[in-house]
Amino acid sequence: MKKTALVIMAAGIGSRFGKGIKQLEPVGESGEIIMDYSIHDALEAGFNKVVFVIRKDLEEDFRHIIGDRIEKITEVVYAFQELDDLPEGFTKPEGRTKPWGTGQAVLCARDAIQEPFAVINADDYYGKEPFIKLHEYLMEEHTIEQGVHPICMAGFMLGNTLSENGGVTRGICRTDADGNLIGIDETSNIVKTSAGAAVKGADGMKPVDVKSLVSMNMWGMQPEFLEALDTGFKEFLGRMDKEGNKCEYLLPIYIDELLKKRKAQVKVLKTDATWFGVTYQEDKEAVVKAFRQLIAAGVYSAKLYKESR
Repeated sequence: MKKTALVIMAAGIGSRFGKGIKQLEPVGESGEIIMDYSIHDALEAGFNKVVFVIRKDLEEDFRHIIGDRIEKITEVVYAFQELDDLPEGFTKPEGRTKPWGTGQAVLCARDAIQEPFAVINADDYYGKEPFIKLHEYLMEEHTIEQGVHPICMAGFMLGNTLSENGGVTRGICRTDADGNLIGIDETSNIVKTSAGAAVKGADGMKPVDVKSLVSMNMWGMQPEFLEALDTGFKEFLGRMDKEGNKCEYLLPIYIDELLKKRKAQVKVLKTDATWFGVTYQEDKEAVVKAFRQLIAAGVYSAKLYKESR
């Protein structure tokens, strides 16, 4: 069987969550965390390897809470996102404490990836359908022609990704008639309203279409993409003095750069699945309730695995 890997970015510090490590918060009836459901759905869709990208200081807790259990059902590899994991010739700037971002998170896993792979956030629930669609895409034969990288992305409807507890940032997608991505507009402070959704700014509320497709950092790539990602990181570090010491190397922004250079073709795989996640502390109650409803509807068992927390 063709190997396909699921790369889970779990090194984020979760500053907005406020208490504890949000990626490790239990939300299921048997102590499952959001990652449990993502891994369950991915394996069900056909993925057969999991790569956890974490911070080194989280390793002991991470293995205890989820890693040791997942190792019993599929291949597991760990990669560590650290501030000093930089290309040769670069050093961490003095005073830098902010993580380098999602682009570097994926790059930290480069030694663990030799197969087509999907990338997701640890604290997001995506639903079953997107994993099926990404896996089907990755199982197809894709070649890099004239330096153009074949990439896919799960496209969620904006209205299915909003929080009841505050504004969110979403990458609103522009696509062509064939469903290929033209560009991503990173839009901050999108809030849920009685009429649907709006961007909250200094000039008031600007309505936004809830049917707009947005990126939730759920991507599918070929292993050769990592070479381009490495080149992009070096370019990012080289211009960092102009952009400031707090800037981040973000995966969607780099992919947008490749699109503008005509070095990537991104297929947007539209899904009607409902996303939810723990962005704010107040979100946890709603997420727990949502999983209870999914269990009651028979989507999941009350106990996902024989090994429970």
